[in-house]
Amino acid sequence: MPLRDFFTHLNQSTLTPKKGFFNSQFGSKIDSYFSEFPDIVNGEYDIAILGVLDDRNSIDNVGCALAPDYVREKFYRLNAGNYTTRIVDLGNIKAGSKVSDTYVALKMVIADLIKRNICPVVIGGGQDLTYAQYMAYEELEQKVDLVVVDSQFDLNESADGTIETNSDAYLNKIFLHQPNYLFNYSNIGYQTYFVNQDSLKVMEVLYFDVHRLGDISGKINVTEPIIRNANMLSFDMSAIRFSDACGNANAGPNGLYGEEACQICRYAGMNDKLTSIGFYEFNPAFDTNGATAMLLAQMIWCFADGFYNRKKDLPLQPKSQYLIYRASLKEGTYELIFVKSKKTDRWWMQVPYPTGNSKNERYHLVPCQYEDYQTAMVGEMPDLWWRTYQKLN
Repeated sequence: MPLRDFFTHLNQSTLTPKKGFFNSQFGSKIDSYFSEFPDIVNGEYDIAILGVLDDRNSIDNVGCALAPDYVREKFYRLNAGNYTTRIVDLGNIKAGSKVSDTYVALKMVIADLIKRNICPVVIGGGQDLTYAQYMAYEELEQKVDLVVVDSQFDLNESADGTIETNSDAYLNKIFLHQPNYLFNYSNIGYQTYFVNQDSLKVMEVLYFDVHRLGDISGKINVTEPIIRNANMLSFDMSAIRFSDACGNANAGPNGLYGEEACQICRYAGMNDKLTSIGFYEFNPAFDTNGATAMLLAQMIWCFADGFYNRKKDLPLQPKSQYLIYRASLKEGTYELIFVKSKKTDRWWMQVPYPTGNSKNERYHLVPCQYEDYQTAMVGEMPDLWWRTYQKLN
């Protein structure tokens, strides 16, 4: 099925100011689906914006299906950064006759774009659409490192114990899906009072990485290695505090600050490994003076700015651009190897594959912080190294 069959065109009159856009604004630089569907075959684009008009499985936040055009209206008016813009806006995916039809459409679109080396930026809709975003990687037969920015773990079950696909339970579908392409899941910004202890135990048993809001508040730079490990990222707008993003029926008094959300998005853009990102649960019905729409537009701006400032910082390619550091654990029982980029000063750890588990590679490179190297230098095993080794095993 041609890609354009999934999309409805945008209303140019509602998105364009009466006097038009300035040459510096995104509205004059993005190829948008107003009348003719953009030609994405010739490799002219790096980023594709697409909206999804479906909120049927969003819990207590009906109305977020209207989000995409409200965000576009703000984003188009922002000035582009100091880079050549190669962005296309494909329009909106309409809700299918069933929610599962919407999932199939989104999955096929994302998989097609990634194959064309175009990074999809999804504006939803409910966060259950993360499941469709993830399923695109099954289509690509690719292992996935998933990062979710959310105030809770979406692992809820229905009263009769069945697993549903909604904005409070989609992670169950991802974790239990077969074949399983999920290598790692990381949460950024959960708040303990929204998370039951059984869920925390599940994360511990599966060696997943979860990071409480209090552990990252005021030091958002600690999220960079977490995000650098992601193939895809899902951002629930309820992770941002109400005072900074009131456009969500589930917004709470605590959460990320707006500038922290923007920094997370810039880290995501700079991640050479990341191939899709989704922004979910923005509800214009609860917004005040378009403030949340503007914040989300600025978050997408930060993602694009990071994307166009990628450093192509893939470890040991070439080896001359990296420094190797070695640290021995106490009593010399084991030696850990760290890699540091000369270009960006970013760090990775080498975690060996257990014998016989990988025919082609001897070790897995996982992004880390300088503090992990310092931990190893005093003879202690970094927690990240151990969790990664367990997953490889």
